[in-house]
This record gives sequence, C-alpha cells and structure tokens, in this order.
Amino acid sequence: MKKVAIIQDLSSFGKCSLTAAMPVLSVMGVQACPLPTAVLSAQTEYPSYYCHDLTNVMSLYTEEWKNLDMSFDGIHTGYITGKEQIHHILTFLENFYRDQTVLLVDPVLGDNGRAYDNFDEELLEQMKILVARADVITPNMTECCLLTGYSYDELLRFPDERDYLKAVQEVGQQLQQKTSAEIVITGINPPGRQGVVGNMSISQTDTHYSFVPYNGKSYSGTGDLFASVLMGGRMRGMSTEQAITLAEKFLMAAIKDTDLYDTPVEAGVNFEKYLRMLL
Repeated sequence: MKKVAIIQDLSSFGKCSLTAAMPVLSVMGVQACPLPTAVLSAQTEYPSYYCHDLTNVMSLYTEEWKNLDMSFDGIHTGYITGKEQIHHILTFLENFYRDQTVLLVDPVLGDNGRAYDNFDEELLEQMKILVARADVITPNMTECCLLTGYSYDELLRFPDERDYLKAVQEVGQQLQQKTSAEIVITGINPPGRQGVVGNMSISQTDTHYSFVPYNGKSYSGTGDLFASVLMGGRMRGMSTEQAITLAEKFLMAAIKDTDLYDTPVEAGVNFEKYLRMLL
C-alpha cells in the first residue's frame, strides 16, 4: 500500500486539513501518515478557537521516522502556522523526498483577495522556496497572485470572461515557469458567469479549464478535500484531469447535501456519506 505523509493541522471542528485529508486518502487506498503542524479546537474561521502550535515537535517526527527507516510515495503539505514550520518541512524533504516521490503543496496563504492572519512577507518568501520543490501546487487565485506578485485587484478589472481566464492562465504559467511544477488553480470565479466556479490545471505543455455549479458559499475544507483527491489520484495513477473531474463530482455531491441542511460555512461540508464515490 502506498503511503503519503500529510503535513498540516488537526482541527476538531471545520472538517478541514487532517480530518479531510485522512479519510479521503484512506478510502482511495492510500495509507495516510499525519505529521500535525498544530492542534486546534476548531478551524480559524470560527469566532473562538484554541490553537496549540506544534512547531517544536515537527523535527522529532522527522527523527523518529528516520530511525524507523520510513519512506513515502507522496508528501502533502497544507496549513502551517509560520515560516519556522517551512524550515522543518524542508528538512523533512531532505530526508524523505526521492525521485519517485510526489510532493503536493497547498500554499495556504489567503483567499478572496486577502491574506490570512498568520501571513507576513517572511512566510511568503519561505513558501516560494517550498513551492519551488513541489511537483503539484494547488493555489487559489489569491495565493497564485501572492506567489507571483500579480495584483489580485488587477484581475478583477477584466470585465470579459475570456480576457479574465487568459489573465488567470498567464498568472498560472508564471508560477509554473518559476517552479516547473504542475499548477492547479482552484476557485476561479469568471466575471459575468453567475453560479459557476472553475479549476484550471497548467503544465509545461497544456492547460485545462473546467467549471461546476456554485451556490455562492465558501465552505471550510473544500480546498483540502480537493487537494487530497488530487493526491489520491496521483497515487492511483490517474491523470490530473481525471483526478480533477473526480474531485469536482465528489465535492458537488457533498456541497449540495450540505446546502440542503443550511449548514454554516465554517462547519465544512457533509462529505462523509459521499466517500464511496472515491472507491
């Protein structure tokens, strides 16, 4: 059985990060091996939460796993608390990344045009170093702009869908050329297209864009679920386009179910009953 090391936080409420990634990878036939970056009582969009930072124990995981002579087919990074954790991740890669390893980096920096509370320029510079090591990067539009220096506000000035998507593609190609990774941009909302959201994959040779229905709500954990399906797909030998299609169908079913129950967006989506779609 293939093994994937998942380096991100554990939030008890919000259905994101490790509580999203582990069941997805498990049902897709992959052993999920968590290395928690922090333990939270609830994800950070809740009005109140407790966070216990685990930066100081990350190196202990690396040393213990080295002692056990562990190896990984994939390494998946998500939410981190700051630049020091990226230093630990880079050390982890020195010990466990091999030519055949797939490194997927979800550069959790911001959304909807604004950076998250833990963001600063030093974190951005360290994230640029990490994504340069990646095989697959899954930024949203905000994160793609932060990593390339492109103005998010400038993107919003394109009134035409075709021009907007061309600009998105150019930003993604900049990131692809800087990193040589495969880029999958998530959460693309083209102007003039109400009720849809898109994903764009960009490789050295090809660009693929798809869109799905969108209810206008931004639920916790959907990006984590999407990235986890992509990683599970790579472990399964699927193409990126095949994995994106599977992730979209899975998330559409979960979001539709969640919307029926009028669930608060910070609580995440009802994905558990649809895990069978990933078998």
